Amino acid sequence: MRLRLCGILGSAAICVLALPMSRATALDIDLPTLSLAPAAASTDVSAAAPSAPAVADAYAPLRMAIVDQPESVYPQTISPQSQEPINAGAVSFDINVSYLTRYVFRGVDQTTQPGQSENALQFNGAAEFDLGRLPHPFVGLFVNVFNSDPVSRFEEVRPFLGLRWLIKPLTLTAMYTSYIFPNRQDRDTQEGSLALSLDDSRLWNTDKPILSPYILAAYDFGKFYGVYLEVGIKHDFVIEETGITLTPSASIAYVINNNYFITNPNEKGTGPQHFELGLTANYSLNNLLNISRRFGQWNIQGYLFDDGPIDSDLRANTRLFGGVGIDFKY
Repeated sequence: MRLRLCGILGSAAICVLALPMSRATALDIDLPTLSLAPAAASTDVSAAAPSAPAVADAYAPLRMAIVDQPESVYPQTISPQSQEPINAGAVSFDINVSYLTRYVFRGVDQTTQPGQSENALQFNGAAEFDLGRLPHPFVGLFVNVFNSDPVSRFEEVRPFLGLRWLIKPLTLTAMYTSYIFPNRQDRDTQEGSLALSLDDSRLWNTDKPILSPYILAAYDFGKFYGVYLEVGIKHDFVIEETGITLTPSASIAYVINNNYFITNPNEKGTGPQHFELGLTANYSLNNLLNISRRFGQWNIQGYLFDDGPIDSDLRANTRLFGGVGIDFKY
């Protein structure tokens, strides 16, 4: 309820609006309206005063609002349902089990029985320790199994260890590898290697790498005393919302005084040795079976490779082979 009080002071008419003070939740105060109209102009004092709604509109209460709210300095609380837990610890694992139509390593068919195709069952696992900005140590094991081998089912056992150092956009990997051939000790050897890979997303101004080029240099100091060099590229084609990633790859190798690749005793084992073209398909089981990443990343893989020699005086085989596998990362 509004109360209007009007009176005449000298030659001016004055009206005052008063509000009841019974509101408990809010208090709006309307300032009085002063009219300087001469009293002689009208004998009706109420005609000289503006109406109550006009006074209310002219002196509406001022309310403050923040248009652009500054960002809070406190961390936002995210509901557990919207989070996707992953391995955030200091140790990560990568385990791969594959079944291939042939075992070809650095362009050379590793078949122990010449002229026969060996379906190779392979295991490759590694554990890496995250030390922050320091190089990350890792240790792993590769095993090649062939049940029909007349000498040993475990044809090759290859333990390895090393350091991986991420210096964006480069990754430097130093590794020691021991090649062990059970019951074929005359083939055992050891090797040290350095690998350098480039995350070229910065060069192309993209979210993900385009070619991911790398170079590998390995030196055999156990038996063959030579150098193996390899350069390659690859690219991931991600098919959105399917869980499928296709990765074509290409590489070429060059050897220097490496006796392992000599086919003619009169040659020095130097020159371009082999090429390889490959295609790897990954299908996410997490996406297919709705498996949370808290249980790791599971992928079914398919492989197809084409290897061929470059220099006929160096050891290499022409092989088209492939296979399937399962990969687990945690």
